[in-house]
Amino acid sequence: MAKNIQSLERAAAMLRLLAGGERRLGLSDIASSLDLAKGTAHGILRTLQAEGFVEQDPASGRYQLGAELLRLGNSYLDVHELRARALVWTDDLARSSGESVHLGVLHQHGVLIVHHVFRPDDSRQVLEVGAMQPLHSTALGKVLSAYDPVAHSEALEIEREAFTPRTVTALRAFEGELDLTRARGWACDVEETWAGVAAVAAPIHDRRRMPVGAVAITGAIERVCDAGKELRAELVAAVRDCARAVSRDLGAGRF
Repeated sequence: MAKNIQSLERAAAMLRLLAGGERRLGLSDIASSLDLAKGTAHGILRTLQAEGFVEQDPASGRYQLGAELLRLGNSYLDVHELRARALVWTDDLARSSGESVHLGVLHQHGVLIVHHVFRPDDSRQVLEVGAMQPLHSTALGKVLSAYDPVAHSEALEIEREAFTPRTVTALRAFEGELDLTRARGWACDVEETWAGVAAVAAPIHDRRRMPVGAVAITGAIERVCDAGKELRAELVAAVRDCARAVSRDLGAGRF
């Protein structure tokens, strides 16, 4: 069994101490509570402070939890709430469309799949929760890039790799895709990421009307598109209805 990293264990213990004790603790209090030398405790605190996980009061010199932990905590809660609110609606979407459904959020210059409902048939499928998808070529990624300013900036900064001959990589053409997405309220990926696969996605908003994720139907192009490789209108409508329903449950009201 691999050994735990002692410095990380100590940092975690320090954060728990600051979370569970008084509002602010001094260096001596922290060191004695964790049975650490002052120099060791100070080094860990300095690192945590540089990363924003700990803050030091300039007047007293005491330490408290930092804003970065609050941001990470809120991010976790937002994703947890998003997934919880979407469970019923995404199940219904998979059942009505006959295709697999993915729920994605922006994460590390890509789309993180946080929920995946299998296509309701007997075919062998692989759970994709935790998988990453590109921002520039997938329907989920294009929706996030169109509505989320952070995702938009990241999509412009990254190298837009051509996964298939249909992948849009040129900046002007990609910006045109995002303009179209905002104008019609949904995005598509017709063999832009995987040959023979098509997807349609729509944005999900929270109570502040901020984009917090996107939902998509993904399936074989012959099922998701018509003979002319245009997305089936009823699937586009179903995805948009699902996104609106989840947004309403998150407090966004009507869109």
